[in-house]
Amino acid sequence: MPFDLQPTLRGDLVELRPLRLTDFDVLRDVAADPLIWEQHPATDRHELPVFRAFFEESLESNGALLASETATQRVIGSSRFFGYSEAASEVEIGWTFLARSHWGGRYNGELKRLMLQHAFRFVESVVLFVSASNVRSRRAVERIGGVREPAPDAADRLVYRITAAAWREAIEAR
Repeated sequence: MPFDLQPTLRGDLVELRPLRLTDFDVLRDVAADPLIWEQHPATDRHELPVFRAFFEESLESNGALLASETATQRVIGSSRFFGYSEAASEVEIGWTFLARSHWGGRYNGELKRLMLQHAFRFVESVVLFVSASNVRSRRAVERIGGVREPAPDAADRLVYRITAAAWREAIEAR
């Protein structure tokens, strides 16, 4: 069965569905907050032309997901699957951003859990890349079980990995 890069996933707090062209305005409203991007390498992503390019790239990736609050259907951000490799049995999860009103772990934690549960139906490993300066994202990835690999990638991002075996072990330990 091929990896479904754009599933619809639903949790108690977060619902994810494939990103659509018609989502631009509502997602732009979330992304317009400059504080969302202050620790990100693209600190100007709150600016309209920069966000438009990011949005178009997201659509072209065929793996972008719109995140909404389950209870209200209010759009709260986005994430995506990328770089699926059947041969390596891995996929990347990244490009995640959430409205500041939904920071603090619960929403991002559930979003990532939903994506990891989906991914581990198809692959044995999930990779997450984080800018070394993005302390918030580093902590969030570590909270969900990301293990930092010894060296940064070619773009000097930190590389974190979660294996299906470690994920299952962590779930059983809960």
